[in-house]
Amino acid sequence: MTLGGTAVVLGGVIVLSVMGRDDIARWTATAWVGAFIAWTLVGMVRDVLAGHVGLDVLAVVAMVSTLAVGEYVASLIVVLMLSGGQALEQYATRRAKRDLTSLLDRSPRRAHVLTRPDDAGSAETREVAVADVRVGDTLLIRPSEIIPVDGVLISDDGTFDESSLTGESLPVSRVRGDHVLSGVVNGTGAVRLRAERTSAGSQYQQIVALVESAQSSRAPVVRLADRFAIPFTAVALVLAGGAWIVSGLPERFAEVLVLATPCPLLIAAPVAFLGGLSRSAKTGVIVKGGGVIEQLARVRSAAFDKTGTLTQGRPRLTEVRPASPFGAEELLRLAASAEQYSTHVFADTIRRAAGERGLTLGAADHADEVATLGVSAVIGGREVVVGKPGYVAEVAPETVPITLHGGEAAAYVAVDGRFAGVLVLADPARPESAEVVGWLRDHGVENIVMLTGDGPSTAAAIASQVGIDVVHSDLLPGQKVEYAARMVPRPLMMVGDGINDAPVLAAADIGVAMGARGATAAGDAADVVVLVDSLSKVAEAVAIGRHTLRVAITAIWIGIGLSTALMIIATSGAIPAVAGALIQELVDVATILYALRALGGPSSETAGLSAREGVLGGATIDAGDPSRTTR
Repeated sequence: MTLGGTAVVLGGVIVLSVMGRDDIARWTATAWVGAFIAWTLVGMVRDVLAGHVGLDVLAVVAMVSTLAVGEYVASLIVVLMLSGGQALEQYATRRAKRDLTSLLDRSPRRAHVLTRPDDAGSAETREVAVADVRVGDTLLIRPSEIIPVDGVLISDDGTFDESSLTGESLPVSRVRGDHVLSGVVNGTGAVRLRAERTSAGSQYQQIVALVESAQSSRAPVVRLADRFAIPFTAVALVLAGGAWIVSGLPERFAEVLVLATPCPLLIAAPVAFLGGLSRSAKTGVIVKGGGVIEQLARVRSAAFDKTGTLTQGRPRLTEVRPASPFGAEELLRLAASAEQYSTHVFADTIRRAAGERGLTLGAADHADEVATLGVSAVIGGREVVVGKPGYVAEVAPETVPITLHGGEAAAYVAVDGRFAGVLVLADPARPESAEVVGWLRDHGVENIVMLTGDGPSTAAAIASQVGIDVVHSDLLPGQKVEYAARMVPRPLMMVGDGINDAPVLAAADIGVAMGARGATAAGDAADVVVLVDSLSKVAEAVAIGRHTLRVAITAIWIGIGLSTALMIIATSGAIPAVAGALIQELVDVATILYALRALGGPSSETAGLSAREGVLGGATIDAGDPSRTTR
């Protein structure tokens, strides 16, 4: 029952009427409209079986009543209006999803595996499907090619375009040992990469999965419209029935109902939510469906992880404190060798620091990581344990926590059951963190807390810098979930970035993952994934959610208000059925065009955030107390 087919039938019926062939015109219109009614009834039954009571009943009653009183041209206009609205919805849907589907179009398909890699870079290559790349394979990435899987750069250096993942418009330089994410584009020189993950586990494929989830999820605007469906249907039927009873003319019933067709509710609001999804994708935020948009709009509490979320997540090694008889380089080499098997952000810092000092890391015969606590590995026959002091003290009882200053953390090391020393790291707050926390508080988020695995003094120092008063520290993943479950008012938004945040992200009303650097487990569990390495995008996502919900509700009320006013006028007989159907078409177009405002986004609400990034986050605060490292 396409728009074009209805237009052709309507044109033919009008021509037949002008030629005096009214009977043929009436039967043609009745057959076409009857088929459309049957098709609509099938959809209604499916909706009812799925638990949704919609507004199609008004359209069906309007079409039946106009046919019953001989207004077959008006009935065809109603069909034209409904099919036209559906066509406009499909157009708006394609436009709204354009930014999401662009990721799918760029998904890498093939990879070049080096069969005899050597330091000179001369080796034979074989082309394989990306799905066939294995962890440890050495890949040749040619100029301007898309990186097929997450990996470590083994060439001396390289330049990459990361704009598709992070929004960074300038090329980014990487050196040997740096991590390179799938989906970024290589520069002008060929480089070699050692695969860290398979295609299915790599960042780009995780983003593709998020896109597909966002596209397939059912927007809540159908539910939003359902809230208005029963009262609006009742009002329309009462007005139409009253007009019939008072006037004694059954035509009056049809004249009122043609002005009550529900396109504004059925189409305008979904267009607004799809616009919100598209707008957030443009800013570097993937939102998994319209339901999340509505939750973002209503958020009243927020909880933040610390490391990699409120802080930059790129800590630096500031000091190596070996315990006798270990030397500084030996301590760092053994710790970095063990940290090769850890996913924690500090592990990457320790490995990178060892690489900068030219230390050769050893392979493990066995390795095991305990989330948030630490990692143990057998390196060259020596048992190395790296992590929190309590975790290390289990194998080296003489381990004693050191005094740390605000913003610092420590990784404790034991070798063969003996305390070997401490690695001191610092992870400063993001420049924009304080601004984002302040923005949320100023915009109705009443309860803002920090939930972190860090020790009390380190957590309190960062919380002080960013303006968070309530801090819960030394938490395991399960304890984060427990605290989040008790937080009020709801909905609760939880923002995190690591694997250890995945449970609480899944448990929160809205889980937001800072996924710019590849937190795939967190991204899987979250409802929102921030692809740009900036916390300001969290505030922007909330602002987009609120703007989108306002647009959707306003579009609904515009449609209801105009339709109700016109129905009241029609009760007097002032608007014939054909004219009413045409007027209602204009109402539909007006509300749908208004709903497209959601594509524009609330640029004024968060414009100041990005402009002020880098101004905040000054000096660290000296907590002065012993603290345990975060894991």
